[in-house]
Amino acid sequence: METCYKMFRADILKNLDLREKRFGFEPEVTARIAKIPGIRIYEVGISYYGRTYEEGKKIKWKDGFRAIWCILKYNLFIRNPYKTKPVQ
Repeated sequence: METCYKMFRADILKNLDLREKRFGFEPEVTARIAKIPGIRIYEVGISYYGRTYEEGKKIKWKDGFRAIWCILKYNLFIRNPYKTKPVQ
């Protein structure tokens, strides 16, 4: 999930009430979009090779905990994914 390769229709993304930055963004946006009726999520395989620390790896263990917290938060506690009203 944490590759940062995501593609959305602009009208859907603009109507989401997104709050996370950094590595919390992907769990949040995935959970919010999953709650929208009629929206289907597709997974497409990609080739991904993570950077080493020497190459400038930026993620730390705190980012992993933040991602887990966001998965729980947005799947269990947040009900309405929209800023205002649903996209038709």
